[in-house]
Amino acid sequence: MIHFVKGNLFESNAQALVNAVNTVGVMGKGIALEFKNRYPNNYKIYKDDCDKSVLIIGTVLAVKESDGKTIINFPTKAHWKDVSKIEYIAEGLIALKHKIAELKLASIALPALGCGLGGLKWEIVKEAITNELGSSNAEIYVYEPQ
Repeated sequence: MIHFVKGNLFESNAQALVNAVNTVGVMGKGIALEFKNRYPNNYKIYKDDCDKSVLIIGTVLAVKESDGKTIINFPTKAHWKDVSKIEYIAEGLIALKHKIAELKLASIALPALGCGLGGLKWEIVKEAITNELGSSNAEIYVYEPQ
């Protein structure tokens, strides 16, 4: 079930937190920078995967952290200078849905993917999230733009 909520994603009790990233290994602004500061191990693994061209559009990278949270890095744009594309969000949501099932996650929290620095309209992204993740057995908490 999907819950659209307000607040701070980092205060979520969900098992997994979704991080909106690019595929060049830079977490310099927005929510990605906050993830980098809070989860340096995740950043190292993410950067390594980007350097090896493993993390690309349409894939996600899950990293289990020492606090028990799973961080799921979700590319919303190729380069940090680019804008996000709804096609990238749609492809990533398919990968995210598979990762939720693969890891048997009971709950995840995600931001408004691509709507901050990526420039996408929330109404379009919200519809994509609802269409792709609405049938998931996990409790999905989507933190709406503020």
